[in-house]
Amino acid sequence: MLFTKMHGLGNSYVIFNELDQPSEVKDYARLSRIVSDRNFGIGSDGIILIQSSRTADFQMRIFNEDGSEGLNCGNGLRCVAKYLYDHMFAATPNFTIETKSGVVGVEVETNQQRRVQSVTVDMGEPRLLKGMIPMQGDPFQAAVNEPYSFLGDVFHLTCVSMGNPHAILYADPISEFPLETVGPMIETSQLFPERVNVGVVEIINRQELIYRVWERGSGITMACGTGACAAVVASTLNQLLDRNVPITVHLPGGDLNIHWDEFGHVWKKGAAAYICHGEWEVDQTDESYAC
Repeated sequence: MLFTKMHGLGNSYVIFNELDQPSEVKDYARLSRIVSDRNFGIGSDGIILIQSSRTADFQMRIFNEDGSEGLNCGNGLRCVAKYLYDHMFAATPNFTIETKSGVVGVEVETNQQRRVQSVTVDMGEPRLLKGMIPMQGDPFQAAVNEPYSFLGDVFHLTCVSMGNPHAILYADPISEFPLETVGPMIETSQLFPERVNVGVVEIINRQELIYRVWERGSGITMACGTGACAAVVASTLNQLLDRNVPITVHLPGGDLNIHWDEFGHVWKKGAAAYICHGEWEVDQTDESYAC
């Protein structure tokens, strides 16, 4: 199986292009666990499959490091958009990609060599009601700065779905927040029946913030595109940011530009890059690797 490993601000994925190379693999969850392993596999935050779509120009399926299938991935979308345009599958700079949470539009910006330098993604409208996230409580109410107790500790959460669920909280300084312990505690709590991504934010000014994330199924990662969008929406709802202006989000892997416009859509702009290309050998006679 030919693969391309890419990253969006350090959030890395192994991409299998099934437009060119239809796969006989049936257990993608297991394949992701094997491929993502940093000691015995290639090493990544998960795998992405590029497939044909009946409702969009292309389809993207993402499987996390633990084998769970993701609904959406902002960094993964940028990687896929760059791959499709650089390899001339996409004929125009504007095209659509189907994800498990719906169809999104992307626009690429290129250099003189027609190589993609940045990708802007229309992430759609944020979903704010508890029933849409989903989380326990009144399904028709939003969770904005609501206190919740986890093993005796109280955290104020603002919850947003950007196609996948996010719980946002605040710390100053962010460097001292114990995300490695708080993240999995909130992710797996009964409050969120489908688990949740946990993001912590430090506000710098009304147009700039710092963001760290514990991703469900992957743990602490260098970046999360949907999480950066959720952080901007949550911080705007908490009146910490200005609405309808570009917001710079600083992540461990780099910066993203997020804009929640007057029509309710969230736009995300950032880069994606190649790491390597190669061939993954699936030995069907070896049960440890058979997928």
